[in-house]
Amino acid sequence: MKVGIAAGYWGSSPPRHVERMVDEAEALGVDSFWTAETYGSDALTPLAWWGARTTSIKLGTAVCQMSARTPTALAMAAQTVDHLSGGRMIVGIGASGPQVVEGWYGQPYPRPLERTREYVEIMRAVWAREKPVAYQGRHYQLPFAGGTGLGKPLKSIVHPLRSDIPVYLGAEGPKNVALAAEIADGWTPLWFSPKSDEFYRAALAEGFARDGARRSESDFEIANTCWLVEHDDVEKAAARLKPTVALYAGGMGAKGANFHNDVFARMGWGEVCSEIQELYLSGRPELAAQAVPTEMVEDVALVGPADKIIDEIVGKWKKTCLTTLILGGWPKPENRERILDAVMS
Repeated sequence: MKVGIAAGYWGSSPPRHVERMVDEAEALGVDSFWTAETYGSDALTPLAWWGARTTSIKLGTAVCQMSARTPTALAMAAQTVDHLSGGRMIVGIGASGPQVVEGWYGQPYPRPLERTREYVEIMRAVWAREKPVAYQGRHYQLPFAGGTGLGKPLKSIVHPLRSDIPVYLGAEGPKNVALAAEIADGWTPLWFSPKSDEFYRAALAEGFARDGARRSESDFEIANTCWLVEHDDVEKAAARLKPTVALYAGGMGAKGANFHNDVFARMGWGEVCSEIQELYLSGRPELAAQAVPTEMVEDVALVGPADKIIDEIVGKWKKTCLTTLILGGWPKPENRERILDAVMS
């Protein structure tokens, strides 16, 4: 298993000490560095800014929201970073949810799987640079079918460093996971739990079995962000993540349209998720966080003393379908090499 490190997306301001973390991660042989976006900081600018100080670590987005950019715009950005980094870019994309897509970007959300398929096809056509890009899909048309009528197919001025930049799909539901296995080079789960491994293996197998599937199980990457909080007291470590779990399980989206809630419900936390969502949507996020059991946090994160974290990496996480464990937290200096070795050995 490979190991990655995540800077994620920002809160109210840029996270501190990322520069030092990236320097240390590259020196210790960490495979990849990842950024993210919601509706504040974007994923690409920090990736380029912090990635500029590196020479070997892969640079990935987990994820860029598709509605934030047209497929050609993201293809341009990806090939630009790929050139500047010497071929280290991984383009992680995701459909996000209706709350963000329609509320923040002002774009329609329906038929996200179909839209994802079109998006990826257009990006790959840009990078292949075999001919001017023309595409007529349900969601994207190149040239635009309307307007002045003066649009014409165009071919990228830039010759991509790689004509086939890796694309990973962010996915949580079984249909989207199967789509990732069918059309992408990798999958970036969110809130993956080792107890759900069999469920996800079945969804991936369905995608690999489809006609024209791009990859097989043997050459498909699965890179999951796993939050890590070290503390001698497990309860105190878990408490730091409970507000985040409550936000995703309870506050992201509307009742009946929260994909993160569905993920936790599949783990067996359905009744708890209903309570968390009820509290969060009624304006009581603090109580929602208090309703998150420590065991629910432990299902999806590494919390507690270093020895416990290492035991769980070896005993649970390395036995799953994951190929990269992206740590959403930089281990303490005294435990860093032991934790990284537990993943990589």
